[in-house]
Amino acid sequence: MKCIQFIKPFVLAILLLHFISVGLAQKKSEVKKPMIVFVTGDHEYSGESTLLIVAKELEKNYGFQTKFLKAFPDHNAEENIPGLEALKEADMAVFYLRWRRLPADQIKLIEDFLKTGKPMVGFRTTTHAFNYPAGHPLEKWNAFGEMAFNSPPGWGGKANHTHYGHTSSTDVTIIPEQAKNPILHGVGNNFHVRSWLYQVLPTHPSRGSVALMMGHSVNSENPKFYDNPVAWTGTNSYGAKIFMTTMGHPEDFDQEPFQHLVINAIHWAAGKTIPEKWAGKMNINVPYRQ
Repeated sequence: MKCIQFIKPFVLAILLLHFISVGLAQKKSEVKKPMIVFVTGDHEYSGESTLLIVAKELEKNYGFQTKFLKAFPDHNAEENIPGLEALKEADMAVFYLRWRRLPADQIKLIEDFLKTGKPMVGFRTTTHAFNYPAGHPLEKWNAFGEMAFNSPPGWGGKANHTHYGHTSSTDVTIIPEQAKNPILHGVGNNFHVRSWLYQVLPTHPSRGSVALMMGHSVNSENPKFYDNPVAWTGTNSYGAKIFMTTMGHPEDFDQEPFQHLVINAIHWAAGKTIPEKWAGKMNINVPYRQ
């Protein structure tokens, strides 16, 4: 006690300020969580429902914060996704879109986000996210999938791929050379999904992207079918890390291997370590719209 009484007041003040600043810095680092903005709007796959469950899981168990946007007034509304201003504060974005025709002011918000080079994740019909008529001022956005979810050169032509029929499904296998890729941690070597296989070659993935998994059509409606990539990574022409998967049927989201893939890919894109500990299977029981 006698020693403390002889310490000069300004020394105590300096020490006090130091400990306060360290405490505030630690608190700030603990509070700061990556912000993911989900942008959804598709006619048939219920992306606004499946991904909402994923978003809540990311907040609850994996240290993210999220904002969730969807078409208004319902999934069939092709010309309005309110709240895209949220992309201004996003650390990354997740897109599940199909054949939208958003107004120029909303497209500008997406374009501004693209120009930041921040990471992006895309699902299934995002390969053909927009569908403007020929001659429309925003027609180039019909190539959003090719531009945003491939490695350079950048803007190309309109998405031009097809699939192998709604009665088919897909066997998925890891490409052997990618077996140790952190995105595939805990996914397993192979699994089966309800999604009918998209024939995306040769447009996706472009040269410079990295295919992670291949799909094999089961009970294909097209006798001339061949295996196609169903998930890939890359860096697009804006410098953004990208992960894209052509899977995304609502029944896919209820498969634990696919859930692992999604959680891992979002961590990878956000620059976070792939979680060693799996928080457990999500209950995703969402209907497919025909």
